Amino acid sequence: MTDKNRDLEFGWFIPTRGDTMDYGDPTQVPPSPEMFERVVVAAENNGFSYILLPVAAACWDAWMSSAFLIGKTKSIKMLVAARPAYINPVLLAKIIATYDQMSKGRISINLIAGQNEVENEAEGVGLAKEDRYEVMEEEVEICKALWAAGANGKIDYSGKHYQLKQASIGPPIYQQPYPKFYLGGGSGQAAELSAKHSDVHLFWGDTVEHIAKSMAEVRALAAQHGREDEIGFGMRLQIVCRESEEEAWTVAEDLVRNVTDEQRDVITTHFANSAANQRVRQLAKEYGKMIGPHLWTGLTQARPGAGIVIVGNPQQCADTIQQYIDIGCHSFCLSGYLHDDEAERFGKWVRPLLEAQNPGRLQPLGK
Repeated sequence: MTDKNRDLEFGWFIPTRGDTMDYGDPTQVPPSPEMFERVVVAAENNGFSYILLPVAAACWDAWMSSAFLIGKTKSIKMLVAARPAYINPVLLAKIIATYDQMSKGRISINLIAGQNEVENEAEGVGLAKEDRYEVMEEEVEICKALWAAGANGKIDYSGKHYQLKQASIGPPIYQQPYPKFYLGGGSGQAAELSAKHSDVHLFWGDTVEHIAKSMAEVRALAAQHGREDEIGFGMRLQIVCRESEEEAWTVAEDLVRNVTDEQRDVITTHFANSAANQRVRQLAKEYGKMIGPHLWTGLTQARPGAGIVIVGNPQQCADTIQQYIDIGCHSFCLSGYLHDDEAERFGKWVRPLLEAQNPGRLQPLGK
């Protein structure tokens, strides 16, 4: 399947640390089951096919939160992180298979090696970044082998970090051959792991030219494993859409107006070893506030990770996303403020424009 024939999919983000319109106070809306439900229901009702749950220390647990939200929704999938060395891989395979069966296929896996070195040490991971990627690859291999073996089928595995003898799990996997894997990362190790195992490699916000180049590099790696037609590509972006461009920019600037120097320092120190975060800081330094029309770097001073923001009116937002669609991206994982309200704005204003611009690639709402 070519990139331009793939169905388009949109994912949304649920802020389990708390929601805000002002990153000076990042928990203006405190985390609660009620807030989570509002966000996920708004996402489902507005055509989003999956919801991404964060895993930072300040966030509520992603596995428990997503399992709770499965019961509050009908079709949306949960995108939950499998972090290296946090869960024994045999148990992880069983958890995912159980989740997959009980939800009838509403689970996807987000591969995260970990951006925050301080949290990794605090939580007892104790592995260098390079080692975390090695562990993560072995865990993915073990999960896939156990799922392929079927209910109570047994496997042996001999790796650098794990050795298994006649391992098995009870529940079979529901989605065949296994749930979708997503990975976002900017390092060479991230690209290599995606090439071997990911269904979707998610890039953080960057120039269209840089993303096109990176896609070609990851696809070339995937070709070495016979997967050049299997791997897909997408973008992890923020979005601030309002009826007028002027209003959108007012909202965007208000998000960072009260950010403190201490908050900025945490981002530059705690996430210093992340290649993707390094690239985001490089973009802000090289391009200033704008890396392209309606692509704003301002939120990167307040938010680690994927902090590039699409800012504009509905047509401007749709046109910006379309640039990435035109180079072959088909999956878009978005965030907005407040998250329930922004999901509704996207579904009402932006999604119809993209549906019209990409006939047959996006299922109409309500069908």
